[in-house]
Amino acid sequence: MADGDGAYRSFRQNTRERLLHEMLRSAKSTKSASPWKVLIMDELTVKVMSSSCKMADITDEGVSLVEDLNRRRQPLPALDAVYFIQPSRESVKKFVSDMSGKSPLYKKAYVYFSSTLPRDLLKAIKEDRALMSRISALREVNLEYLAIDMQGFVTDNDRALQQLFGEQKELDFVLDTVARRLTTVFASFREFPYIRYRAARSAAANSTAATTNSDLLPTKLAACVWDRLMKYKSSLPDFPQNETCDLLILDRAVDPIAPVIHEWTYEAMCHDLLSLEGSKYTYEITTSSGKREQKEVLLEEHDPIWVELRDLHIAEASVKLDEKMKMFANKNKAAEIKLGGSGQNMTTRDMQKVVQALPQYRDQIEKLSLHIDIATALNSKIRTHCLSDVAELEQNLVYGDASSKELINFLSTTENISADCKLRLLMIYAATHPEKLDESKKQQWMKLARLSDGDMAAVSNLEYLGLSVSKKQSGGFALKFSKNKNLYRKERNQDEEEWKHSRFTPLLQELVEDMEKGKLSLEDYPYVKGPSEGTSGKSSSTGSSRLPTAPPQSMRTSKPGSTWASRPRASDDGYSSDSVLKSALSDPKMITGKRIFVFVVGGITHSELRAAHKLSSQLKREVVLGSTCIDDPHQFVAKVKTLNDMDIMDF
Repeated sequence: MADGDGAYRSFRQNTRERLLHEMLRSAKSTKSASPWKVLIMDELTVKVMSSSCKMADITDEGVSLVEDLNRRRQPLPALDAVYFIQPSRESVKKFVSDMSGKSPLYKKAYVYFSSTLPRDLLKAIKEDRALMSRISALREVNLEYLAIDMQGFVTDNDRALQQLFGEQKELDFVLDTVARRLTTVFASFREFPYIRYRAARSAAANSTAATTNSDLLPTKLAACVWDRLMKYKSSLPDFPQNETCDLLILDRAVDPIAPVIHEWTYEAMCHDLLSLEGSKYTYEITTSSGKREQKEVLLEEHDPIWVELRDLHIAEASVKLDEKMKMFANKNKAAEIKLGGSGQNMTTRDMQKVVQALPQYRDQIEKLSLHIDIATALNSKIRTHCLSDVAELEQNLVYGDASSKELINFLSTTENISADCKLRLLMIYAATHPEKLDESKKQQWMKLARLSDGDMAAVSNLEYLGLSVSKKQSGGFALKFSKNKNLYRKERNQDEEEWKHSRFTPLLQELVEDMEKGKLSLEDYPYVKGPSEGTSGKSSSTGSSRLPTAPPQSMRTSKPGSTWASRPRASDDGYSSDSVLKSALSDPKMITGKRIFVFVVGGITHSELRAAHKLSSQLKREVVLGSTCIDDPHQFVAKVKTLNDMDIMDF
């Protein structure tokens, strides 16, 4: 989306602008005895704020103190307070308690609700005259999502997979919560989408399966979102009256392979193979005194090298880092002299020595050193755990080039394969070879792979995602598939050479491409309300509202099984980012079409987020990917293991 000065702003940037300018700055600009304010948030809204804004951003807008709504707070009667809270009864009750009575905690209150405030709660607030006299602003900002990327968001429903595909004790409540948070995206951006969703598989003409609740999740969510959008259409000022974008609603069952197959791009491998805590990476550095100590960094978009490398194949990322080191040494002669060479064999420790001797290069060198350390760690993991062999078998299973014979041989003869890799191979085999697992076969696979009953639950529980894993005489929980014996993926036609182990593409990418071309099946992916003949769905009008809203050797291949090969692509210098994504999202001419939103119930993967980046530059439309959460393979497998025995807690 381009703003008034023509600069293109990504999804996350727009979210940040709304939080800082429409909310905090509007409170800052009002007349007040003190230029400083207190910001009060609850458990959800503090995540919303921190996902898009840094503490320095908040302080720049006049906030001197950030407080938790749910904790006892010290009275500050000389300061005004900004409340950014959910419109729940509990939050409203705490706010009223803060600002009522003879001794309110704060002088004035600027209240911003993250979604629509129920009418009865609004009425109760307005009927309290003393309270109203202390309220300087009362608005709905419609922000109940967490921006995780330039083009990604989650609704912070981390347990949705278990709650919606497992025991389903509170299915309707959870779905309604997800729908409410998802629709605040469209309220926030004033977008009104055409909604398409994955239809229940039992609705297919040749299906004999009974419809299950989990099979209906996209259908139900689409209906909930539509109902809420209709309310926005009649209540929010400037909300479009005609469709302005596209929304495709899917669930994790659409592609159960993407969360477990080994992805070979930089960001996905970091989350799969390294011990990250969220986006925090810990590594060792050598201090100026020669001591080794731990350092923590966040792998986020403020690091241009991270933005440049994150969607690249690990081999290409390694080549690019090598180029950057050489270019840095060649352009910075002082660094080259200090190293006593050309810089071609510069190690992480060498670069740290340069930092100590030439502190003016600290920022550039530290970032390069960080990513060299990461790439080295990743390549070490690849060699140690034979991941190249694992990945080749995984993709052969997906595309029908391998079966149980090859899998048995691999598990019997290959050493140094972790239990995690074995389990993921079995999950991929089960997903592509339905109805192959009976109790006898289960025990055989367990013994061969040396896995536990708990591990094998991850294979069996793929049934909850609609896959027919076990052999069945008749009926059964899992959905019946067509007469095809196996569920192989079709090989995609590649327009250019691909890196080794890059055959697999998340199904999400293919669905969006088909939707853009008008080839997406209307039977399998129907509209809630389709385009009417002769309308473009691009116009908008206004309405009214109740409340204001405010490395190994470089390698590459064009055929599976051959070695990787390098593709040199030099940057303009040894430090700045030249990623296609960054170029696309900073040049408004690159993004010419309306937005495409894709929402996946049950979690997304880093490979799917990468697909959204690629699709944006490919289609010249910003593709925004959302979900209930984002999982690495280990998190997903752990969740699937518990689908059959989850004691679903209150949401």
